[in-house]
Amino acid sequence: MRIDAITQIQQVYGVGKNRKTSRTNSVSGGRDAVEISSIGKDIQTAKAAVKSAPDVREDKVADLKKQIANGTYNVSGESFADKLLAKYNEAAGIA
Repeated sequence: MRIDAITQIQQVYGVGKNRKTSRTNSVSGGRDAVEISSIGKDIQTAKAAVKSAPDVREDKVADLKKQIANGTYNVSGESFADKLLAKYNEAAGIA
């Protein structure tokens, strides 16, 4: 076994060489800052408004309950079928 051959291979592949790395030592004395655009602020305000709004509109629910109790709540079969078909097409990805 020739040791010279191994040394030559190491030289070709650069094994054993000390590689110098350059370091960037730039330290700024300032502080990091974040600026939120006006659109970002508007979105943040809208999200907060939606989050604080109730999930259920009590006035609508109370009105529907009253109609059901009185027997005056009528649903059009055609309207219901149209909405059901539209939801199905939406879920299936059909335009």
